[in-house]
Amino acid sequence: MKKNLFGISLITMACLYGLLSAVILLVCLVIDFPLMFGIVASIVILILQFLISPFLTDITMKLLYGAKFNYESLPDYLDKFIDSICQKYKMKRPRIGYIEDGAPNAFTYGRTKNSSRIILTKGIFDLLTEEEVIAVVGHELGHATHYDMLFMTVAQLVPLVLYGIYISTNSDDSDDSHLVLVGWIAYVLYIICQYIILWLSRTREYYADSFAIEETKNPNALAEALVKIGFGLSANANNQTVNAKGKPKQSAAKSNALGIFDSKTSKSLIVSSFDDGKVSKDNIKKAMKWEMWNVWAKFYEFNSTHPLISKRLKAISLRCAEYNQIPYIDFDLKKPESYIDDFLSELVIKFLPFLTFIITCLVILILPEYIMIIIGIGGVIATLFSFLKLSYHYKNKNYVNTTVANLLDEVKVSEIISIPCIVTGTIIGRGNPGCILNEDFVIKDETGIMLLDYNQPINLVNKLFAIFKSKEYFEKQVTIKGWYRRSPVPYIEIYTMEYDNQTKKTYSYGFSKVIRIIILIVFIIILTSSVFI
Repeated sequence: MKKNLFGISLITMACLYGLLSAVILLVCLVIDFPLMFGIVASIVILILQFLISPFLTDITMKLLYGAKFNYESLPDYLDKFIDSICQKYKMKRPRIGYIEDGAPNAFTYGRTKNSSRIILTKGIFDLLTEEEVIAVVGHELGHATHYDMLFMTVAQLVPLVLYGIYISTNSDDSDDSHLVLVGWIAYVLYIICQYIILWLSRTREYYADSFAIEETKNPNALAEALVKIGFGLSANANNQTVNAKGKPKQSAAKSNALGIFDSKTSKSLIVSSFDDGKVSKDNIKKAMKWEMWNVWAKFYEFNSTHPLISKRLKAISLRCAEYNQIPYIDFDLKKPESYIDDFLSELVIKFLPFLTFIITCLVILILPEYIMIIIGIGGVIATLFSFLKLSYHYKNKNYVNTTVANLLDEVKVSEIISIPCIVTGTIIGRGNPGCILNEDFVIKDETGIMLLDYNQPINLVNKLFAIFKSKEYFEKQVTIKGWYRRSPVPYIEIYTMEYDNQTKKTYSYGFSKVIRIIILIVFIIILTSSVFI
């Protein structure tokens, strides 16, 4: 397994640096060496960042997340597992950081396997069984033993230098057409390299999973942990979260780079009931439908550092036979339709205002003598299309009382198309566990948990709310009225939040409408003025 990972990484690095060498050679053919100083500077900056970033992250973890390092109260079973891996792979014991937060989270960072840090939250121990905790930590140790931090830093150097070449060769004082062309070639390759690196990152996630499986010899423990953290919180018949010993617990899901999940794609997903102490397989399959069927899921994965959770579960299931285990989940639901038509229509809605702008610019180039009339007409049409896009993003009719589990069963939902909903539950913590600057919440109802997006028009207001007001809502019973979306993180953007006979409202929706009305009026004035003049 490790040899395969090394081979894949070596080939990928060869391709990346081959592309970079070709561009540098082109640059050298058309200019003297001064540009090389910029390239060298970029390399030096990246190396310095690589050297000091663990220390900067340590400071961030301590100040913003309240992380405690050199934590001495780890369970014996986890201590023994970490020590056994360190001895087997001849690595220094990683620094363990602990965050006192009920949200399950685990991630690693550092330079090499001998300078790695692993961050664990209280929620990891609350929500998971001993075997599942070991599997999650095994995944993080896999990143360390595979030198993922080092490999990804070296890989990231290529697009950094390519972008530097693009900026340098397309500066205002650059009048060499050949050099400008080389710059645009560098920019195209910069974009390509970014996606190669994302692919490499997703590949290394699979290998970190494989490392955990091989070291624990328990693929189903890793699968169950992925479901509990990535697909959310499990609830029993009494609507309480339970751990392996049946004691009430509360948790939410969130993740970070080189963590068990991508922070952009897995904040909280499903809520399930227990079947004999295990998460309900039917509810898991329902939560998987969106990832397996909706075309947007493939798009988001293509732009993500982590594979889709459903794909990881399938990959883990393929390893079960090696360890005499029945595959954890068999997604056998039949797709009722293609969903491609929904995806295409949402793409049209998303880009109609921009396409109108492009067409307007082209018409101006053809008929410059009518520039003001064209701007007026194009602006009015683009703004009307923007209103159409807003009406799908904020569907403001037919709010339905529902549950988290029912929302997660929806397939026809995306960042473009929302589902108006009303959910009642308890605020159990922040969307980004432990972060004092995070204004979002996690709600738990009788069926599960979900991220709540608290979004005011001015970001500074959000941060002030996070620092000074958000804690007031913790453990409050609330009724949320808002819009459910997936991007691919399932979340509800808050419209109103009722608690203790009070109502808290956000104004992003109203602000967006007012801005569009003002813009529409401006373009109407431009159009009418141009026509009558």
